[in-house]
Amino acid sequence: MSNSVALLKTLVGFDTTSRESNLQLIDFVRSYLEGFDVPCELIYNDERSKANLFATIGPADQPGIVLSGHTDVVPADGQPWTLPPFELSERDGKLYGRGTADMKGYIACVLALVPSLIEASLRLPVHIALSYDEEVGCLGVRSLLKVLEQRPVKPLLCIIGEPTELKPVLGHKGKLAMRCDVQGHACHSAYAPLGVNAIECAAELIGELGRIGRQLKDEHLDPRFDPPYSTVQTGVISGGKALNIVPADCRFDFEIRALPSQDPALVAQQLKAYAEQQMLPRMRAVSEQSDIRFSELSAYPGLATDARSQAAELIATFCGSDDFGTVAFGTEGGLFDAVGIPTVVCGPGSMDQGHKPDEFVSLDQLTACDAMLQRMVASIRL
Repeated sequence: MSNSVALLKTLVGFDTTSRESNLQLIDFVRSYLEGFDVPCELIYNDERSKANLFATIGPADQPGIVLSGHTDVVPADGQPWTLPPFELSERDGKLYGRGTADMKGYIACVLALVPSLIEASLRLPVHIALSYDEEVGCLGVRSLLKVLEQRPVKPLLCIIGEPTELKPVLGHKGKLAMRCDVQGHACHSAYAPLGVNAIECAAELIGELGRIGRQLKDEHLDPRFDPPYSTVQTGVISGGKALNIVPADCRFDFEIRALPSQDPALVAQQLKAYAEQQMLPRMRAVSEQSDIRFSELSAYPGLATDARSQAAELIATFCGSDDFGTVAFGTEGGLFDAVGIPTVVCGPGSMDQGHKPDEFVSLDQLTACDAMLQRMVASIRL
């Protein structure tokens, strides 16, 4: 069993579903690193139930390379797993378990690299950054980035190890998730015109979202992405008590996944303007208590690293390829980039397996990731 596989077995054994604490995993990593005399810095959440970890190997006064991964995983509840999700299982060259692809496989390879980093005489440092709550809106890494932003020496590259089959990725869309609460006015359905039907008002807003989405599709295209335009979709809706009651309340959640060149907040502003100018006057003409309220659920920026940048040049050297791509899913990369840390996405496995029952990463992909990281070490030796 390789060091990466052995470490992955341990990491998968920790249930770090986003609703749970990640401290057992973080304590394991801290103990592992301290066994090599590598000190760790922990940045806790307010409840001290979760933590980010940051560690440095090499000369800290030089700009280095961040190897970054999130420790949380999506739930396995209700999925038809044929293997235990929090135990590593091997079949036909594949390693199964929750988080193997997204993204404990990468973290295992990073930890397995530590002995090589210790033995090498590094001219640049390598930083290990582990975060929490990425899967619920890239929440945890923000407190870590506040700390790094204040430091005098910024890393010259961050490699986010999300699963890309080790193909270098320079871009992804940003995301804004919103909630809309519609307050209408209830009455007996036999007198429907005397009420304000919150469900129908919500439906009108959702229809307007669809119109905005079609406009985005027609006006803004970037062929590097699939789909090549910003998208809008409503994913959750609830409202109503009974068929013979005009509903007073309705709630729906929607998201905007925007090209890096576009601000998703502009879509939300368009919808708010429509609500305020077109809908609320009609609603309040029937009931002054009618209202439409919007609240942000989560957001993260897109990523668009220049293919001519030093960061792109470095990842191409490590991967042996300058065939740069983009991904449809979001990462913490845009947040690193926003504080002045150039970022790329490159990791073992495929997101085609992520978030699914019987999630897996292949042994070949872990071996290839180990090799990529060794090439990185070779490039930053004295």
